[in-house]
Amino acid sequence: MSAEQQRRQIRSFVLRDGRITVAQQTALDRLWPIYGLNDHGLTQEKPVMDAASGPLSPRESRREAESLRLLERVGVREFNSRDKRLDAAAVFGHGNKGRSNLVPPLPLGEGRGEGAPALILEIGFGNGDSLLQQAAATPEKNFIGIEVHRPGVGHCLLGIERLALTNLRLYRADAIEVLERCIPDQSLDGVQLFFPDPWPKSRHHKRRIVNARFVELVARKLKPGGTFHAATDWENYAQHMLEVLNACTSLVNAAEGEMPYVDSQALRPATKFEQRGQRLGHGVWDLLYRSVA
Repeated sequence: MSAEQQRRQIRSFVLRDGRITVAQQTALDRLWPIYGLNDHGLTQEKPVMDAASGPLSPRESRREAESLRLLERVGVREFNSRDKRLDAAAVFGHGNKGRSNLVPPLPLGEGRGEGAPALILEIGFGNGDSLLQQAAATPEKNFIGIEVHRPGVGHCLLGIERLALTNLRLYRADAIEVLERCIPDQSLDGVQLFFPDPWPKSRHHKRRIVNARFVELVARKLKPGGTFHAATDWENYAQHMLEVLNACTSLVNAAEGEMPYVDSQALRPATKFEQRGQRLGHGVWDLLYRSVA
């Protein structure tokens, strides 16, 4: 195995075959063709491979092999080498032919031009509850969620149907691949990353999604003035995020005052994970950076 192949096998997540309810599986079967975006640049040839740096230990190699087999079984795939960019107007607007009877289109200008609704992308939405709340509370905005775990995707699909949302679509794929292959540069008004796996052990830090390469990629996808909002309940990870984000010349910290963190209450709904942590006395650190490119 080459060094490049080994580097490409390290992902920021490990997929485990968690329990999925009948309702969630039914939602995947019935609602995914309506709200899913994996037809935008997805191939059926090989499973997804994320990018992070650092060598794999023998134990990690076994874990990756197991996760890889699971990825193949549940249908999380890798994007093909030919870029297929997301067309927000087609997905949310008049170009969404064949879906308009089920999902009434939002008014959209051509592409992401002047007057088009803000486009927000959330990475790793979990069960989707907070993302659903945002989409329901701000129907003037469009949202795209990315998640690899089937139960969470199924739960979110059920929420979209229950709330009759027309401004939320989902990818079930690796976020790095979606950003690289599908999202046009300077097309996003916001990117959200709430409570990613902190990978607390030092030997696992190479798996953390927030690294220099990821931050530069996010900055490239943001419109001028767009924001990157991250949250974690692991203080060491918050400090790591600050260091990486401060090193990116295309982003500036949007926090006011002397503290580098922002108050989450005015910016986002609390997640189920966060609420559980707060009951246990865990702290939460929110970071907000603005694009100056």
